[in-house]
Amino acid sequence: MNLEELARGAGEWLRGTGAMNDIVISSRIRLARNLADFPFVNRMDPEQRRSVVETLQSALRNASDRAWQYVELDDLDELDRQLLVERHLISRQHATGAGRRGVAVSPCETVAVMINEEDHLRMQVMRSGLELETIWTEIDGIDDRIESEINYAFHERYGYLTACPTNVGTGIRVSVMLHLPGLKLTGEIERVFRAARELRLAIRGLFGEGTEYLGDFFQVSNQTTLGKSEEEIVHEFRHQVIPRIIEYERKARQTLLKERTLALDDKVWRSLGTLQSARTMSSEETLTHLSHVRMGVNLGRISEISLQTVNELFLLTQPAHLQRIQGERLNGEQRSVVRAEYIRRRLSQN
Repeated sequence: MNLEELARGAGEWLRGTGAMNDIVISSRIRLARNLADFPFVNRMDPEQRRSVVETLQSALRNASDRAWQYVELDDLDELDRQLLVERHLISRQHATGAGRRGVAVSPCETVAVMINEEDHLRMQVMRSGLELETIWTEIDGIDDRIESEINYAFHERYGYLTACPTNVGTGIRVSVMLHLPGLKLTGEIERVFRAARELRLAIRGLFGEGTEYLGDFFQVSNQTTLGKSEEEIVHEFRHQVIPRIIEYERKARQTLLKERTLALDDKVWRSLGTLQSARTMSSEETLTHLSHVRMGVNLGRISEISLQTVNELFLLTQPAHLQRIQGERLNGEQRSVVRAEYIRRRLSQN
């Protein structure tokens, strides 16, 4: 895998396509599976970890009709593992783990299969916009092909057995990344949190569990996998949960347009002006200002900056991507200077 080339383009989750892409950044479905003949990852010895990797690599080769590339994470340094985290191809836990582990990635980055993360096998399919039904069809097919090659740990009563009890059953995690600046600016984001708690949903930050709500990005996902089929969970997310949150956000944006137009434009244009002129810029500040500009583009307040440019900057200004693009390791102060220069240059090219 050419990580330097990878670092110069946006990942699948920020391509800006798919249904409702003004608010829905991306959709993802993940399945957790374990092999029947091995203990869970946290109980395996080095030889067992090696055997799991080899078994699953063979199964993936036979189950895949794509030119997937497999990467051993131990072969990568910390920066390149962080690059894969920023592209949502591996989790933070997978990046910082120890022992034999790796990830198989499809050419367009729509499929990523982690080996020896928390479970032996964690496969995900991701698309821009709200495309859950398409994703479910694809990942269900991948799962079936892999299962034809190996024996999963499965219980007739409890379903698929996983390292974490909350994943037992279907082993499915449905996750939708939302951009909700309107709710944040109107102070109504708590409505989403309350609705999520009532529906037993989890809301996380940009890079999943344990991360902050940066750039008004929120990941909404199911917390339980028992009691409903995969199809029921996917259908509920696609037709009930996410549409309700989208409705809240669109109402909030309309309120800003109609009742707080001056304040909206001031927020949007101040952010654009800062991005166009700042000489140093932290990751957090960058995400905040890009969030406001992205809303401004979607609401027609800004026409000279493309949505594609804004989406790409969300990713390419992250620490690992920035250093890969620059071609050298940078400390925090150096990254702030290079990031500001890179943003100014990209915005001037529009």
